[in-house]
This record gives sequence, C-alpha cells and structure tokens, in this order.
Amino acid sequence: MDNTQKGKLTSGNNASYWIDSVPGISYDPLKENKVTDVVIVGAGISGLTTAYCLLKSGKKVIVVEDGNVGSGETGRTTAHLTSALDDRYYELERVYGEKNTRLIANSHKAAIDFIEKTVLNLNIECNFERLFGYLFLHPSDDRGSLTKELEAAKKAGLEVEEVPYLPGIKEQAQSLRFSGQAQFHPLKYIKGLCDAIINMGGHIFTSTHADKINHEGIVTADGIKVTAKHVVVATNSPVNNKFVMHLKQYPHRTYVIGAKIKKGSLPKALWWDTGDFSENKEIPPYHYVRTQALDDTHDLLICGGEDHPTGIAEQAKINEEDRYSLLEYWAKKYFPIEEVVYQWSGQVLEPMDSLAYIGRNPIDKNNVYIVTGDSGNGMTHGTIAGILLTDIINGKENDWEKLYSPSRFKIFAAGKTFFKELAGGTLAYLKNKSHDSKPVEVGTILTNEGKIIEVEGEKFGAYRDENGELHIIAAECSHLKCIIKWNNDEKSWDCPCHGSRFTHEGKVLNGPANKNLQYFSKNK
Repeated sequence: MDNTQKGKLTSGNNASYWIDSVPGISYDPLKENKVTDVVIVGAGISGLTTAYCLLKSGKKVIVVEDGNVGSGETGRTTAHLTSALDDRYYELERVYGEKNTRLIANSHKAAIDFIEKTVLNLNIECNFERLFGYLFLHPSDDRGSLTKELEAAKKAGLEVEEVPYLPGIKEQAQSLRFSGQAQFHPLKYIKGLCDAIINMGGHIFTSTHADKINHEGIVTADGIKVTAKHVVVATNSPVNNKFVMHLKQYPHRTYVIGAKIKKGSLPKALWWDTGDFSENKEIPPYHYVRTQALDDTHDLLICGGEDHPTGIAEQAKINEEDRYSLLEYWAKKYFPIEEVVYQWSGQVLEPMDSLAYIGRNPIDKNNVYIVTGDSGNGMTHGTIAGILLTDIINGKENDWEKLYSPSRFKIFAAGKTFFKELAGGTLAYLKNKSHDSKPVEVGTILTNEGKIIEVEGEKFGAYRDENGELHIIAAECSHLKCIIKWNNDEKSWDCPCHGSRFTHEGKVLNGPANKNLQYFSKNK
C-alpha cells in the first residue's frame, strides 16, 4: 500500500500494517516560544517512553516531531518484544563478559515488563500478549551454534530450553524456546503513551522540525525556540551528532511482508532463524516472524529479513523492490501463507558492539542526550532508553548507564566484523560513486525511476514521477556530502555512507542529515 495514496506521512513510500490500521496521530505544530525542563526531539517509542517516565518523575516535558507520532521507524517495525536478541548471547558474552551480559538480558526483560505494566496501568488496547519465541537453525549454520547460544543465554539468566520441534512450521527441527517474550501493536501503544503524556501536563507538537539543537534547547525551522534544562534527541540516527556516533554504527535496510493465513492456523509465537552464513559469515542476514489478528477469517503472518547496507542493495545484485519476493519465497517454505497484502521496509542501525547507545551525547554538554543504535531490537531498546534517561536526568544511579553509554568505544572487542561491514559499505560506495559520475541522458529516465545526472561537472538526482514530471535535487547528502542513491522500492534518495534518506523533492526522511536537499525543478 502506498502512503502517498493514503495521505499519511511516514519515512517510506510503503505503508506498514501498523500505520494502515490506525488513524494518524498528530497534534498542533509549535507556534510560540516555550520554556521547559526537558525537550525531546522525536515522537517514536524512545522519545515518548522517555517523556512518560520523566513526567511521572515530576519533570516538565515538551516533545517535538517533524512528522506525525510514530512516523519514523516505530511505525515500520515488526513489533517483536524480546530478550532473545538479534545478536547471539555467546557473542555478547565474548564482548562484555558474563556479568554485563546478565545486565543486558535483564534490561530487555525489564523493558518488556515495563511495557506490560504500562499497558495494564493505562488500560491501553494494543494487542499486548506474552508468548514463546523459537530460535531455529538456518541450513547454512553449524548445529553447534544452538548449543552455544543455549549455554550463554542460560548464564545470562534467560528462561530458555532446547525442544525437538518448531510449532506451526512445516519443517520439524530442533529449536531453542525462550519464555517471557511478547508482541503488541506499536502505534496503539504509543498513542496510549501520548494520551498519558497530555493528561500529565506534557506537550507534544507534530509537524515541528527541530532545525537547531544544542545544550540550551532547540530552534524550529520556523524560528521558534524551546529553552530547556535538558535536551534528548531520539531520532533513530542522532541529527545533532555530525561525526562521532556515525563511526560506531552502520545503517541497514530491512524488509517486511504481511501475508494472510487462515485464522487460527498457527500458534501465537515468535520465530527467528540463525541467519544465512552463505551470504555473509560475519553478519548473517536472518528472518523473523510473528502473527497478528487481521479480520474474522484471517490472521496476518508478518515476516521480515533480507537486510542489506542502506543505499547499497546492488552489492548482492538484488534490487530493493525484489527483496519482498525473496521473503515470500522463504515464508512459503515454512508457513501456510496465502496472499501478500502488505510490504514495507525499515532502517536498522547496527552498532559496532551490538548494544544501543543511550545516554549523554559524546563531545557535548552534559545535559544533551541521545538514543541510537537499535541493533534490530528497537522496541525494547527504546523502552530501556526511557527508563535509563529518566534516571540519568534525575541523578539516580542505574547499573545500565555505563553499559549503554554512547561514549564507549569497544573497537577491539567488536573485532573484524564491524570493520568489514563499515569498510565494505565505504568501498561499495566509492565504486558506485565513480559509476554514477558517467553522464546520464535525462530522456533515458523512465517513469518512477531515479538516476544521478551530471550538469557542468555537478551531480544531481533526477526522478520522473508517474505523471512524467521530472524532479531534480542536489545529489550530495546534506550530512557529509556523500552521493545519494535512488531507492526504487521506497521511492527515496538514500545515502550509503550514514543512512540519511530524502524524498524525491529532497525532504529529510531519516537522519543523521537534518537539512533538506536543494530542490531545483519539477518539469517535463
């Protein structure tokens, strides 16, 4: 489904099930100067959980969002709530040691508990439910990886056991069964948070772009100021941090399909495979699956995966828009799916050492905080952020603070995997940059196609829309001047260096860029 047809503002052209199934959540834009204790930039799960927790602690809070509530990555998740993380526990133990790995597991368990309690306390109807999660072996993986993960997860304090089956899946196999996992409808949940925030005296302003951000507060694109004692940037990729954080994490696109299945034909559960080692031994792309009630006759099977570094889909010679058919092919091998009725993609930031960065912004004043590096577990990491940042701002000791500190730099513990990913992306970018430098005739650009063109030595992005009109923008990302790439799936211009994304008219969809690209023309 096309967001432009539905008139809903999100960070992609394809509408997720979550966005499609609820009315848009919006508030008035900010129109006058304000003074507050805390200003939060970003109204996704991280920013809103932080606002909710701070208000409960007695702080005055203002949230600003340049789109609608949940219009960023919160609206594009698959909404797994897990302490069984995307990164294996035996790898976390290698990097962090046993004691800290237990803290990691406890923080994600605490996040799920927090969501459950909040749902009950606020009476939020968001389809929250506890269920089992099943990790099973990808055919390319070694059988010993399940054994290693079982031992490490148990040491970390998780309730996990090996079972000789995979419930609901055609292929019967050994799997690890994790207790205490959960799922929910993310936009219904954050709407409940919004209601609570407003009821407690907080303020939320949508369609309000924070153009300037520093330790004194923010200034919007319209020149309106919010002066604050504390500033939290919860924009997925921090738009107030130009260099430091973007050397410690790398952006990926991940893809999702929603396919009809006969109602009740599958048990309620979460499923993951261990990843395709034949495609990438260092960071094997994996699949993740859950169900969601759809209508009287069908449920929805939500299946995600087929990740690749942002802006560099051609590295694997598979275009963005072709990855949905690969998901459908994989899902059909295991599940009784029928028609695919949804498809969308999202952005995941992979930190060098597997954990989110939550806390004080490096090389900044002590009252400026960031949340980033979701590592595929954005719903729990975002909830952890709300709990942790509230404690930091209130001067309360928290055992997670050092663990999630954005200033940490586990460069040697992270090892070769991160460097291969970072270097691989950079080399692919440089290779394709020279390719894009070749002149392209404007007349060769087809309907719904975008290409880099060159005029008098300068590069521009050119996109021809469904009406045949040509949209031309500056081709250098407004973050650090990398050359953008056309994403034919989401109809966006994506930066392969740090993951910034723009509409065909150059408007920012994803950070770290915080400035639009110059838009030159719309003509035939």
